[in-house]
Amino acid sequence: MTLDWSILWDKLPLLLEGAMVTLLITSISLLLGTVIGFLLAIFRIARIPVLSQLARLYVTIFRGTPLLVQLFILYFGLPSIGISMGPWTAGVLGLGMNTGAYVSEAIRAAIISIDQPQWEAGMMDSNYFETLGFIVLPQALKRMIPPITNQFIITLKNSSLVSLLTIEELFRRGEQIIYSTFRAFEIYIGVAVIYLIMTTALGALTEYLENRLET
Repeated sequence: MTLDWSILWDKLPLLLEGAMVTLLITSISLLLGTVIGFLLAIFRIARIPVLSQLARLYVTIFRGTPLLVQLFILYFGLPSIGISMGPWTAGVLGLGMNTGAYVSEAIRAAIISIDQPQWEAGMMDSNYFETLGFIVLPQALKRMIPPITNQFIITLKNSSLVSLLTIEELFRRGEQIIYSTFRAFEIYIGVAVIYLIMTTALGALTEYLENRLET
């Protein structure tokens, strides 16, 4: 079969609409995941055993099971026990909760990497949380940005899984176009290129932030 790239150009507006949905879902999920990750990291290093163990259990579950299974439990499984949510809610919640587990480890690793004397010096004049917020976190920020933004890129790519919840993001739009045109190669290449552009842009933003923090 001869390749017909005109199909891709004709359907590009539909793919870009799907890409906007992907970016919206990813943005909300990243915001949720960052909040969850920060709280989990604080719980992990806190001197409250119950919170620390609960946070550890959360991270173990969400890092140890596939994201697709987590999404299916939220969307298809919970209705069996009387808890129903729409595809958007399930998709964003699933991506956010999964991202939070990974982000928490990046934040925790950055915080505990700060030399103990920094903590001790801060604790002389301030309490634990003041030391954490004003002395430790500013130093840890530089170290946590690379792994966190790398996880952001992974979340952006993983957002394609929400297409299985009937959300018409980039990948699902591509699938719909293929069903009507039977031009799988051209459309999948177009989808891949759009994902590549988005992840490259996010990577460039990461590099910019790193350079800004070093100056």
